[in-house]
Amino acid sequence: MLAARPDRAARWIVAVATSALPWIAAAQSDFQGATHMVPFEEDTISYNKTPSTGPITRLQSRLDRGEVKLKFDPQTGWRDSVLAALEISPKSQTLLFSKTSLQRERIAPQTPRAVFFNDDVYVGWIPGAPVMEFSEVDAKLGGVFYTLEQTATDQPKFVRNNQCLECHASAKTMGVPGHLIRSFKTDEQGIIDLITGVSEVNHRTPLEDRWGGWYVTGTHGKVTHRGNLFGKAAFAKAEEKPNYLGNLTSLKKLVDLDSYATPHSDIVALMVLEHEAHMHNFLTRLHYETTMALSRYQHIRYLRSMSEGFLKYLLFTEETPLKAKVRGTSGYADYFATLGPKDRKGRSLRQLDLETRLFKYPCSFLIYSEAFDLLPKPMREHVLQRLHEVLTGQDTSPEFANIPAETRRAILEILVETKPNLPGYWRGEKQRAERQPASEEAR
Repeated sequence: MLAARPDRAARWIVAVATSALPWIAAAQSDFQGATHMVPFEEDTISYNKTPSTGPITRLQSRLDRGEVKLKFDPQTGWRDSVLAALEISPKSQTLLFSKTSLQRERIAPQTPRAVFFNDDVYVGWIPGAPVMEFSEVDAKLGGVFYTLEQTATDQPKFVRNNQCLECHASAKTMGVPGHLIRSFKTDEQGIIDLITGVSEVNHRTPLEDRWGGWYVTGTHGKVTHRGNLFGKAAFAKAEEKPNYLGNLTSLKKLVDLDSYATPHSDIVALMVLEHEAHMHNFLTRLHYETTMALSRYQHIRYLRSMSEGFLKYLLFTEETPLKAKVRGTSGYADYFATLGPKDRKGRSLRQLDLETRLFKYPCSFLIYSEAFDLLPKPMREHVLQRLHEVLTGQDTSPEFANIPAETRRAILEILVETKPNLPGYWRGEKQRAERQPASEEAR
C-alpha cells in the first residue's frame, strides 16, 4: 500500500536510506515478524465500532463540558493550547520534511511537519495547514487517529479518522492500528525515494540508517546519520565528507523555524520516539492476540513466542549500542528524566545513558502505561512473571544473557518501589502460590 500510494502515506512515517541492514534479522525476532494482519474489524475487537477512551476522547469530553478552554492563535492555530491541554512538552518537537503525511503537499524542507509526543499521544502540525493531526494510544484499540480543523471556534472538535488505517494498519505497524517511523532519501522538495526506505526504525536500528527525511539537532561524535540531507547534491557531499550536516546544534542555515514551537528537532527526542512507537504497536498486538486467544481457546498457551518477543523488546536486549556520546539541544533529555517515577535512591526507568545505550536502566518506561496495565489479565500476569524470572536471575537463557546482574537487580528494585499492583511474589510474598497460575496458563 505504501509503495504503491506514497501520496496516502500516513502521519508518523519517516525516512532514512538503507544499505546493508543487519538489524532486520533482529526485527524478525518479533514473533514471526508480526507481518500478518489481525482481523481487528471483526467482532472480537470491533475496532471501527468501538468508541475510544483514550486521551483525545477524554479531552474532547472536558471541552464539551466546559471544563477546558482552548485558545486559538492566528499564526499557529490550536497548537500551543492543545499541547498544554494534553500535557505534551514543546521540547519533544521533532521535524520531518519528507512528504509522508495526510497533508503531504504542504510538507517540504522549507516547511517541515512538527511532531510532538508524550507517553500516549502524537501530534502533527504544519504551518498554514487546514488541520492538525493526532494519534492517541487507546489501551484496548491501539492507535486511534483524529484531525482538528485549524479554524477559530468556541467548540473545537476532534474528528476520528479511520481513513488513516490505509497506511497505519499494515505489516509495518505489526498488523494492527499503530504508529510508523520510517526513513527515506528525499529530493529537494521532500519527495521520497521509495527504493531507499528502511522498513521500520526503532531502538534496534543503527544510527547510520536513521533519520532520512528528518531534521536532527544534537551531537553524536563521528557516527553518521541520514538526517538533514535532501537532494542529490547533499547526499553526494555527505559521501565525500561524512557528517557534512551532522552534529548540528542549529538549523538556521537549513530552514527558517520562526513559526515553530522551538528551533529544535532534538536527537534524544527522536530516539525516545522511535522506541516508543514500536512499543505501542507491540502492546496493541499483544492485547489483540490475547483477546482473540482467550475468546477461541480460553487460554494463551499458543502465544509463548509473542510474549517472549515482547519481553525482549521491553528489556532492549537487541538494542543497537551507541558508538559515541549523544547530546540533544532542546532540553528534552532533562525534561524527560524528571517525569519519573523514582525510587528512594532517585533512580528511574526514564534515566538516560546516551553514551553506550539509550537508557541507563534498560526496561521500557511504558511498563507504567495504561496500555500495559490493561493487557488481559492472563497475559499481564505471565509477562510480569517472566520479567521477574529474568530480573532475579532465574532465567539463564541466552536471549537475556547480555543484561548484567547489577542492571537486572537495579531494574527489579526500581519496579518494586515504583510500579503499583505488582504480584506479591515480587516482594517475596506467597511466591509459589501466586506464580503458579500464570506459569500454567502460558504453557
